Amino acid sequence: MTSSAQETALACIDGIQPLLSAWTRTIFDFGETAWREYQSAAWYVERLKREGFSVEEGSGGMPTAFCAHWTNGDGPTVGMYAEYDAVPGNCQDAATVKRPRPGLSVEAGGHTDPHSGLGIGSLGGLLAAKAAMLEHGIKGTLRFTGEPAEKVRGSKPIHAAKGYYDGLAGMISFHPFYMLPLCNTARWDTHCGAAYAMIYRFVCDEPEHWARAAGDSAPIPQAHSAVRAPGANDALMMMYMASKALRDSMLTHQGGWSISEAILTAGQATADNLPASLSEIQYMIRVPTIAMAEQVTAVLDRNAEAAARMSGCRYERHWVSKSRPGLANHAMAGITYAALSTVGAPQWSEEARAIAREVQVNAGGEATENPFIDELERLISPQEAEAILRRDLPPSQVNSTSDDYTDMSWHAPTSRFYVARPALRSANGHVYPAWVMNALGGISATIDPMVTCASKTVALTALRLLEDKTARDGAMDEFVARTGGGVGGSNWIAPLCDYEPPINFRWPEYVTTPRGRDWWIPAASTA
Repeated sequence: MTSSAQETALACIDGIQPLLSAWTRTIFDFGETAWREYQSAAWYVERLKREGFSVEEGSGGMPTAFCAHWTNGDGPTVGMYAEYDAVPGNCQDAATVKRPRPGLSVEAGGHTDPHSGLGIGSLGGLLAAKAAMLEHGIKGTLRFTGEPAEKVRGSKPIHAAKGYYDGLAGMISFHPFYMLPLCNTARWDTHCGAAYAMIYRFVCDEPEHWARAAGDSAPIPQAHSAVRAPGANDALMMMYMASKALRDSMLTHQGGWSISEAILTAGQATADNLPASLSEIQYMIRVPTIAMAEQVTAVLDRNAEAAARMSGCRYERHWVSKSRPGLANHAMAGITYAALSTVGAPQWSEEARAIAREVQVNAGGEATENPFIDELERLISPQEAEAILRRDLPPSQVNSTSDDYTDMSWHAPTSRFYVARPALRSANGHVYPAWVMNALGGISATIDPMVTCASKTVALTALRLLEDKTARDGAMDEFVARTGGGVGGSNWIAPLCDYEPPINFRWPEYVTTPRGRDWWIPAASTA
């Protein structure tokens, strides 16, 4: 049963739904990637200030992060957050055909999860909770953080280490559904695991020491006939291949762990008769435990050292992320799932279904009467989802998959819930290309049901924490018990972040040139 304040919040979201839809499309069209979300962060900061929030810009030393507060008197503080980073190489228009956003190539950034809807879904809940607090005189504070670079698990370990999640009665974490059975539910016991991400930089700054001919050294070492140092590109390639070759020997073949890599810089794009002076490769390790992350890091360190020595270079390791595995809180999960149950699973209109059928055909499939998978429009309890999730996991594995909300869970009772995003059923075994889900995440008729449902769930959860002291205390008591005394307790895992924000690397981004604003890899039409 909803309180009067909760009814006010639900009505508020219905009233601002057209705005939420337009805002979602705005962030979708920005399509900015990790550590370079300048327009997206500025949009949120301006919006929050207009809504009466005090905003710290560049929180935690991250230019595209922020921390906003709104207070209605002494009372508990509830946390929510926005993500807004997109993914390079996924530029897709909000259209029923495969095409990049106007003026860009497919190599530009695009929203895949989509974080555009994630952030606005949380923002809608924030604004509705504020409206209800004002109308009904509810005391307390709302904290809303802007979290850049989620795709590299970037901001949350830094915010956590710098105290931005301290003092919360509860943290509400929303994510669009991305894998069954986690659709329209909350996580129960098995939360996401740990992750380490780092950049290995190879530097060839003393190539003259590579070869030393006896008595007949060329007066110009760079001559075409002279022996030349291999350079940083060679080091990077050896690092890449050695790590691929040794992947099966890094950890045991269980636990659902993974490692992936991305080359950020390779020789400054030169092809002159000179050794490449600089190269950089990023690794992301997703594992259930910190000990597993440390083991893989040790292997990568050895590979980097060997590659550097073989190529006459030196290497540096720079941290991008060191994040902890998640901590469960049944009380918070129950509060949030009760809110989601009150709202109900999202429902798609006939307009949305018609759009989805058009996408089915344009993606090489066949139009079906109901183009969406069945699970999108129904709830599944946290306990039932947990039981299904555990079928594929060994009993000893506590954490599974990857997301950096986990760092919040060690500072406040945290709920992690999922709302269905539009996803097409696979008819006759047809596999849809990635652009399909990206497009459905930007088309208003298909993504709005998720955003509205998430906003209402966030608002109801926040107000329950503010109004219901018994529920709030229950979540905190469980947090204290699980951590062995709360923050600093005997079972508490302290922040792992011992590095500065990795903002000064060659992260993919949009650039302004005489051609105008473009992706750093120009579109063919503007090259």
